[in-house]
Amino acid sequence: MMTITEKAAYLKGLVEGSDLDQDKKVTKIINAIVDVIDELALSVADAEDDIAAVYDALEEMDEHIDAVDSDLADVEEILYEEDEDDFCDGFCDDCDDCCDEFDDDEDYEDVYEVECPECGKPFCFDESAFETEEPLTCPECGYVIEEIEIEDEDED
Repeated sequence: MMTITEKAAYLKGLVEGSDLDQDKKVTKIINAIVDVIDELALSVADAEDDIAAVYDALEEMDEHIDAVDSDLADVEEILYEEDEDDFCDGFCDDCDDCCDEFDDDEDYEDVYEVECPECGKPFCFDESAFETEEPLTCPECGYVIEEIEIEDEDED
């Protein structure tokens, strides 16, 4: 199949190769029409090239957008993910709000903080933990702590 520019060139060749009298008005009109068709064909070809370039640029931009989106997802994961080291459920010693649930309640006389021997995460508990039959369990990893060593702060 011929392109539009090839068809215009073929038509121009037919008109030039014919034995038309170049001095007649009809021949001049046909030549003018063929010239317009030729220019239109070249304009269409240029537009097709421009459209192809735009598609190429869009594909390249799409690849860049995908890369930026992936990078942004990584950044969001870093920023918004609950990092184990930053995790605070009220049972750690890394922030000022920890163990506030015990500090604000007058029923708790002594609050103890221990570090889980399994995961190393510190957590708090009060005297009521000694009064129950249930074992003390790390809220982070679920490790059952069998023996608790509590240091008396008054001895220091």
